[in-house]
Amino acid sequence: MPVINRIADYTTDMTAWRRHLHTIPELAFDCHETAAFIVARLREFGITEIHEGIATTGIVAIIEGQGGGPTIGLRADMDALPMQEETGLDYASKYAGKMHACGHDGHTTMLLGAARYLAETRNFKGRVALIFQPAEEHGGGGEIMVQEGILDTFDIKEVYALHNAPGTPVGQFYTTPGPIMAAADSFDIHITGKGGHGAMPHETVDPVVAAVSIAQSIQTIVSRNNYFQDNLVVSVTQIHTGSADNIIPEKAFINGTVRTFDRAVQGMVMARLDSIVAGAAISYGVEAHVDYQVGYPATINDPERTAFAADVAREVAGDAGVIDDRGPEMGAEDFAYLLEKRPGAYLFVGNGDTAGLHHPEYNFDDETAAAGASFFARLIERALPV
Repeated sequence: MPVINRIADYTTDMTAWRRHLHTIPELAFDCHETAAFIVARLREFGITEIHEGIATTGIVAIIEGQGGGPTIGLRADMDALPMQEETGLDYASKYAGKMHACGHDGHTTMLLGAARYLAETRNFKGRVALIFQPAEEHGGGGEIMVQEGILDTFDIKEVYALHNAPGTPVGQFYTTPGPIMAAADSFDIHITGKGGHGAMPHETVDPVVAAVSIAQSIQTIVSRNNYFQDNLVVSVTQIHTGSADNIIPEKAFINGTVRTFDRAVQGMVMARLDSIVAGAAISYGVEAHVDYQVGYPATINDPERTAFAADVAREVAGDAGVIDDRGPEMGAEDFAYLLEKRPGAYLFVGNGDTAGLHHPEYNFDDETAAAGASFFARLIERALPV
């Protein structure tokens, strides 16, 4: 894997950074210990312009190149997931119920490795904005950092990010122009009937029957209301009701997720959910309503910047190690908020044959860090040549 030789020299340090970060997972916006570690490393690298406390614990650090030029943003997420780690590693999470199960410890390490190299060599014109973001998993930290003005304050012209990919060989890359990750919405359906004795259903208004009917009808949105070429996922993921075998409950609750790329498709799903629930309420004599929460928008790569980023990735992984038309995925990513405001690209870098993301046995492969850091570094040197 032809990583930058100087970055390869950092391997021991990057492994130590990553494994330390793995022991201290933090959730959402509360990445205080993680942020302090990052700031300490940036200062060691000789970076003096460091802005802290953005979106609570986010950081933007600026590296000046050789002379004037535009500013390019490189982003890494910092937060972990609320789950118990089951890796058995000697550097496993020391916080019960918190785990770096999505590799954000590795993403942060890759950006730190690139920062060290870029601060040391300064082989570019213009500026690099290092964006360390909290709350990607929950809370939309990317949106908050945009709302707090980082793109305008630091005059960032383009933005790029990486995510590790279990199942793809270490150091290989893939991406796609246009939509690459879906918009992610959720819905809650609240159903209220009249509870009573399970042996006397005629004296009740049963919300369980209504809930089952609604859940089944929701499955027809994809199969009967959506054009087959328009990507759409609608999944019912929770149904909660009842407390005993001889009690018909008064209430039932349904929850689920909606994944789309097109706003018209999103609007269709919202309308159909309203109609299905309203129809079931009439049919079964219950009261029912939908609470629809619009979440992260679709992550849409700029085609020109994506082609450029893929070309940079080929310098690291070779022609055979880069797929530049992989197509979209139905996962979601709040880097979407940055790409809504600035052109750029989101890519995946292989993490090898590891457990999947959000799995209790997942672990970031430390060999991936040098490839990711090399990609970031070469992207800056290519985009901002001296």
